[in-house]
Amino acid sequence: MRLKAIILLLLVLTFILYSCKEKEEWCTLEVVGTAYNSTTWQTDGDPYNTAWGDTLHPDKKSIAVSNDLIKLGLTRHTKVKIEGLEGIFIVNDKMHAKWKKRIDIYFGTDIKAARAWGRKKVRIQYLVP
Repeated sequence: MRLKAIILLLLVLTFILYSCKEKEEWCTLEVVGTAYNSTTWQTDGDPYNTAWGDTLHPDKKSIAVSNDLIKLGLTRHTKVKIEGLEGIFIVNDKMHAKWKKRIDIYFGTDIKAARAWGRKKVRIQYLVP
């Protein structure tokens, strides 16, 4: 009898764990994409620290997002694909409240690459659970 109870309990736990597993989905959005660098004249305070307290590294693909995008699911550490750029970027920073529907792509210390990117409308995909 005890073995049956243990087996039943394991089956119930397996069902609960499986049914609670969230499916991730890529959502698409068109935004304005700008570029920024780790320079004191482009940032507030320490150019390597973000508003969420993360530390930026020039070799890591990071972006900052406007506050309205946070409400859409682009929260801290969300994975993002950006049209025209390779790889997956991570949301590590947030922008001033005055900006809407905007991302700021981190180009490390490469000011030339950031200027070459400039400002453009881009399609992004972001991963939400």
